[in-house]
Amino acid sequence: MATVRNLKIKTSTCKRILKELHSYEKEVEREAAKTADMKEKGADPYDLKQQENVLAESRMMVPDCRKRLEGALEDLKGTLVELEETDEKQGPEFEEARNIIADVEKLFESSEV
Repeated sequence: MATVRNLKIKTSTCKRILKELHSYEKEVEREAAKTADMKEKGADPYDLKQQENVLAESRMMVPDCRKRLEGALEDLKGTLVELEETDEKQGPEFEEARNIIADVEKLFESSEV
């Protein structure tokens, strides 16, 4: 049975994973720029290889984070629907949950194009 407390938890989970996803995307950009700069300056091959490994690890985290966000989004939607069926539809928790759902869906739509 869904409760408002569960809704808050699932909303916070989505927020955290969304923040994490943005962080990893920024990290990939930063590491890619650093790698390009190292190549441009003719850095030591070993250092360059290590930097490329760091970049590859960062790139691997983005799809993983997206997958976790998709799962968290489905959990949040399910909880919201369950609570709405029990006629609990008002309150700041519900508005926040709907906003997060809209933000995440917008992110997924923009990345699929």
